[in-house]
Amino acid sequence: MRKVPRDRYYRKALKEGYRSRAAYKLLQMDGRFHLLRPGDMVLDLGAAPGGWSQVAAQRGARVVAVDRAEMEPLPGVLHLVADVLDPSLEEALQGLPGKFHLLLSDMAPKFTGARATDHARQAGLAHRALDLAQKFLRPGGGAVIKLFRGAEEPGVARRARGMFQSVRLYEPPAKQQGSAEVYLVAEGRL
Repeated sequence: MRKVPRDRYYRKALKEGYRSRAAYKLLQMDGRFHLLRPGDMVLDLGAAPGGWSQVAAQRGARVVAVDRAEMEPLPGVLHLVADVLDPSLEEALQGLPGKFHLLLSDMAPKFTGARATDHARQAGLAHRALDLAQKFLRPGGGAVIKLFRGAEEPGVARRARGMFQSVRLYEPPAKQQGSAEVYLVAEGRL
């Protein structure tokens, strides 16, 4: 975890044994939208260090976590070391039994400091998450995808509305102050 000692969610994660402060974002979204169910198959993109995978597994989901970085093993979580942009990831996912109930994406690009560039890169990752949702989510499934507020946000949301029955944008209270991030919460894969 990045050390931000004054951040209450960072301190809370340390105290409660979560791998990252981001775990609270998913806990808050699950509390509001009831996304995680025991026995569900969950695909977690950009998973390292594993906060979201940890929460999903604790809620009884079977999790496939994907990240370019290694992460410490978690019970109930299969970790694939892969780049989500690499087409070979799709081959690996096709080899798994069944389709996913929920896709989670807390992916973020390496920041350049140029707001427009960072925003466009984030939108690209969101579109990639939607590509994977289209291929690997079962009908009726859902997705939670990180976006940044800005010019690209409406296009990503519009595309998601063509794929899901319900699409909402949500800012969990655990997000860092001043952050442009917002989460697209989509349910009912068509």
